[in-house]
Amino acid sequence: MKQMKGPAIFLAQFVGNEAPFNSLASMCKWAADLGYKGVQIPTWATQLVDLQKLAESKDYVDEFKGIAQSNGVEITELSTHLQGQLVAVHPAYDSMFDGFAPAEYRNNPKARTEWAVQQLKYAAKASQNLGLNAHATFSGALLWHTVYPWPQRPAGLVETGFKELAERWMPILNAFDEAGVDVCYEIHPGEDLHDGVTFERFLAATGNHKRVNLLYDPSHFVLQQLDYLQYIDIYHQHIKMFHVKDAEFNPTGRSGVYGGYQDWVDRPGRFRSLGDGQVDFKSIFSKLSQYNYEGWAVLEWECALKHPEDGAREGAPFIQSHMIRRTERAFDDFAGTGSDEAYNRKVLGLD
Repeated sequence: MKQMKGPAIFLAQFVGNEAPFNSLASMCKWAADLGYKGVQIPTWATQLVDLQKLAESKDYVDEFKGIAQSNGVEITELSTHLQGQLVAVHPAYDSMFDGFAPAEYRNNPKARTEWAVQQLKYAAKASQNLGLNAHATFSGALLWHTVYPWPQRPAGLVETGFKELAERWMPILNAFDEAGVDVCYEIHPGEDLHDGVTFERFLAATGNHKRVNLLYDPSHFVLQQLDYLQYIDIYHQHIKMFHVKDAEFNPTGRSGVYGGYQDWVDRPGRFRSLGDGQVDFKSIFSKLSQYNYEGWAVLEWECALKHPEDGAREGAPFIQSHMIRRTERAFDDFAGTGSDEAYNRKVLGLD
């Protein structure tokens, strides 16, 4: 019987320069002490991980895994959200996204993209070396500035954009395929893969590449007013990762989905700590269990109000309380009468 694993925690929002948030060992111990069984690693956080060494050094891989295990957790997945973003950047966003790359690649979009692609290839091999089968990332965006079509988009623009996006990702997807690892795109505003339709466009543009899969995060769908439960029904075969993140949407007569350029705390749609928002997690966990999701349930903490350490402390028991241990038998097995083909035909009045 396939079972969901967890709780786990994405370390990206907690990494810092002070203990316990400044080393892999201390962060793993901190997470384990809070009740987490796994940690998802942001590979751009160099105080935690050397991605290239994970791809190239068996000794470093063993050391890395050993640090996590000796401190009570396991590595659930690696993340290249920032590097994935840099695979495709529209020139209008160059200066803002330059901060995602090392200093030597800034003000040089071509070199920055090449660096990002190599980072993803390292992540494929690193994931394989760690014995992982899924990887978290962003798609990047060439078309996002046209998301609301004014002026009217030129005919064929969307097709050209997704063709180019797929061409940039195909060598990466092939590297992940060689490594036996799924690429799980977090569907997210600001990315060209930001809803179901855009995921389908990209999947088609890659020739239905089998490594194109999904990181499911319902919070982004609350903010878009997309049906996040039906989304599971439609795309469950592609959902290989799960960020447990809450959100709320409270539109007013002054502001709605677009947010009016307001800070997060003042926006109608904002991320919240688990249990403080509007996401129906009971139904989400039920649906994922119904479809035999067997990956990790990973807290991604983001909240406009609550302190991150409080959110982390509350997250593990919240996730644990929602996880479903699948039954191995039907609830009405006690009333079974037995069966064989002859008896079935008799019940149907055929004999």
